[in-house]
Amino acid sequence: MKETVILFIVSMVAFVLSFFSFKEKGFLFNNAYIYASKKERNSMDKKPHYRQSAIVFFLISIIFLLSAIEVLLDSGWIYYIVSAVIAVTIIYAIVSSILIETKKK
Repeated sequence: MKETVILFIVSMVAFVLSFFSFKEKGFLFNNAYIYASKKERNSMDKKPHYRQSAIVFFLISIIFLLSAIEVLLDSGWIYYIVSAVIAVTIIYAIVSSILIETKKK
């Protein structure tokens, strides 16, 4: 039961981060922004990076929510859905990063 509560809390934290990223508020949790110099940060268009981070955090919140439901119900089949959402999240993060970089040039 304790594991379920922790998974729900992590899911809600990821959802809140996603919400603020969609609103373009708060710190930008994105590698392109974090590793950029101060000069690059001031001149970069942050909108696509906020959107990318928002979508990834939303997918992460779904992953943790489904994991919490799986731990609670102990059904065994929900982990297949979790695995699919993990794969979608990784593919989205890679493809969207490439698209953002190619639009810059």
